[in-house]
Amino acid sequence: MAAELREALERRLRDLGIATVTAEHPQVFTVEEMMPHVQHMKGAHSKNLFLKDKKKKGFWLVTVLHDRQVNLNELGKKLGVGSGNLRFADENAMLEKLRVGQGCATPLALFCDQGDVRLVLDAALLQGGHEKVYFHPMTNSATMGLSPDDFLKFVRSTGHEPIIVHFDEDIK
Repeated sequence: MAAELREALERRLRDLGIATVTAEHPQVFTVEEMMPHVQHMKGAHSKNLFLKDKKKKGFWLVTVLHDRQVNLNELGKKLGVGSGNLRFADENAMLEKLRVGQGCATPLALFCDQGDVRLVLDAALLQGGHEKVYFHPMTNSATMGLSPDDFLKFVRSTGHEPIIVHFDEDIK
């Protein structure tokens, strides 16, 4: 299924006129495992957290710089769900909403979402002067880069408007 979804993603990006660069690498499940394989790719590498609020009313994909620490209590307050109310969603929810499994969370999977997932985006990915931003293309055995402007174009084409958070200022 991952190969078919990756092909569908690549087709959608082509149809939008978005150029990408991709590096194939061994399957990885953490940022720490990934970085040795992609550190030669200049730009901003991402870390993605798939979360739900405690009452299961909403799902959140939080996409931040790869080395950013995220305080879920502070983020919950910022997003209006309250401190202590954000939790990691289980893999079944991620498979249902984004059609990717553990280690594959990516905003590039938003084209699979039917409007149930809200994207929280680290402002530093967009405003850091990065030539490229990098994400998994529906599989954790590759990393795909695209320009920050093209990334936003893609996200908006899926019907999602990102919630942009300045983690350095807003979330301590």
